[in-house]
Amino acid sequence: MEILVVGGGCASCDTVYEETRAAAVELGLDAKIRKVEDLVEMVQMGIMTVPALVVDGKVLSAGRTLNKKQVKALLEKVL
Repeated sequence: MEILVVGGGCASCDTVYEETRAAAVELGLDAKIRKVEDLVEMVQMGIMTVPALVVDGKVLSAGRTLNKKQVKALLEKVL
């Protein structure tokens, strides 16, 4: 599983990244989690609002600062 947190390096994007890492640990996921801060890469993915959460190429959330509980709920839906 590949989880991307897409954003421009803002505080909200950093928060979503940390909450996503914590949620993945709690769920026991074997996932590669990375931040995407490159504007060209964001546009190529079709993401225009950040922060965004992308799992295996599918955008699960965009434009919302998610907490750990919200991230876990989204990840559980794709498991």
